[in-house]
Amino acid sequence: MKTAASIVAIAAMALATPALAKHHENEGAETSAPTAADARQFVEDTEQQMFDFSIDAGRIYWINSNFITDDTDALAAKIGAEGTTMSVNAAIEAAKFNDVENLDAVTRRKLDKLRGGIVLPAPTTEGAATELNEIATKLNSAYGKGKGTLNGEEINGSDIEAAMGTNRDPEELSEMWASWHSNVGAPMKDDYARMVEIANEGARELGFADVGAMWRSGYDMPADDFAKLTDQLWAQVKPLYDQLHCYTRDKLNEKYGDAVQPETGAIRADLLGNMWAQEWGNIYDIVAPEGAGDIGFDTTDLLTTNGHDAMKMVRAGEGFFSSLGFEPLPETFYQRSLFTKPADREVVCHASAWDIDNKDDIRIKMCIKVNGDDFVTIHHELGHNYYQRAYNEQSYLHLDGANDGFHEAIGDMIALSITPEYLVQVGLLDADNVPSADKDVGLLLRQAMDKVAFLPFGLLVDKWRWGVFKGDIAPADYTTAWHDLKLEYQGITPPVERPADAFDPGAKYHIPGNTPYSRYFLARILQFQFYKAACDEAGWTGPLHRCSFYGNEQVGAKLNAMLEMGASKPWPDALEAFTGTREMDGSAMISYFAPLMDWLKDENAGKSCGW
Repeated sequence: MKTAASIVAIAAMALATPALAKHHENEGAETSAPTAADARQFVEDTEQQMFDFSIDAGRIYWINSNFITDDTDALAAKIGAEGTTMSVNAAIEAAKFNDVENLDAVTRRKLDKLRGGIVLPAPTTEGAATELNEIATKLNSAYGKGKGTLNGEEINGSDIEAAMGTNRDPEELSEMWASWHSNVGAPMKDDYARMVEIANEGARELGFADVGAMWRSGYDMPADDFAKLTDQLWAQVKPLYDQLHCYTRDKLNEKYGDAVQPETGAIRADLLGNMWAQEWGNIYDIVAPEGAGDIGFDTTDLLTTNGHDAMKMVRAGEGFFSSLGFEPLPETFYQRSLFTKPADREVVCHASAWDIDNKDDIRIKMCIKVNGDDFVTIHHELGHNYYQRAYNEQSYLHLDGANDGFHEAIGDMIALSITPEYLVQVGLLDADNVPSADKDVGLLLRQAMDKVAFLPFGLLVDKWRWGVFKGDIAPADYTTAWHDLKLEYQGITPPVERPADAFDPGAKYHIPGNTPYSRYFLARILQFQFYKAACDEAGWTGPLHRCSFYGNEQVGAKLNAMLEMGASKPWPDALEAFTGTREMDGSAMISYFAPLMDWLKDENAGKSCGW
């Protein structure tokens, strides 16, 4: 999607701290049981080494993402292998303090984070960390170099994403979809299967059933309870998705006819304006309701008409945060970020936010195009950066969001406040062109085509990976299982039959990039919770979707109080600090889209919904 993983320079835990060295010196001799003081010293020393290592690692990864060559791939693989080895050894050592008595809560929390915070753990077998990181680097770079075709001519990933959003020729859409999935995904399959094998061995050494269980353990609750929580949240919002699916399918049938899009059953994936059918806003012109559908403005047109280039779009995003009372971005942000795709080299265009020095060297990396989608993405990425800077006084293991869904939700909450009234405030929209209340259905439908349409995709990506890591999905079934889940949750089907050797999940960045995806599902829920809390704090009394808290420093102060906590407290504490509740809940999203839900039910009356 056009939102991105937050890259908080990582890679590493620690290999040998003084506390570890003392333990190793005494191997083979009689040693006393570790104490609470030993645990605290171990954590303190480990955090310092992690901090130092992460700065070098972050710089190397930045260079590799912005100058993809065989040499930078080798450097990234090397530093990644070192970081993975450090991470695993620190995790193993941390586990030795599990039974220590009288351990304070902060140290216990940090030990748990050390033990379970590795995305791809390598086993201690000699050479395993190197092999794992060589594969991970190879997969990431293969995606960055990926090409599809349009009318037989090569087209890169950034351009193919844009073309999928505007092209309305079913044959050309099918070609782009199939060529991207086949060219990018299929060559990765064997490497991906081997990577899963190695990482699962590492997870088992750390006491987890598999990598998926390890990922699910990082949410201040048992792994199985987290899976249940995501299912509960999905059950809350699924009725809204079902109505949106039914309405969208009907409009696609009207446009393309039964031969391309049947009026019942699943929706053809390539017709939805997005390579992965995860967000559908690009086909709003097809589904827009007559009269109400014309919302009176187009953000892309407004940006173009007002002379916005990539830099001006970023400055506008910064301006929103400044209006809430946040300090300006450092000048190094503008000097060191990547805003547009260079003409002379390969880069990873997928948008991301970076914190290189764990202090103030924050950056974004994007191949910005002047359009409404990238305007929203900029706000999203800046949300990561402002979060990173807010918690930069925390100790190393707390330099993170309360959970990874929080990190993704902050910028999206800000983007929800990009209302017509806000566009007037920043001089992009004339006050006379603010859509009236009779356009609310159009405004909400446009939002739902991205926000609501994404929900099942946000859920199924990790459901697929959990099945792969657990062994329920074998390599031979990777693609079949992927499309089975897309059919079950999204009601989506591929435009062409997929060959047996395909690896279609690999055509989605977060699979070869090994970025856990549940965070994006949680962020879709949390952003509406945060948004409603901000609007309540601002004293907003109108329809929720019309609220903009631009310029409200009281909201900014309360938001910053949550952001400053980083990962120092369990996420329910952080959630409560800003929203007043300790439970993640989809009801704010339901409230936001309530007028649309009523309208969709009327529009779908008498139709055969479902698939």
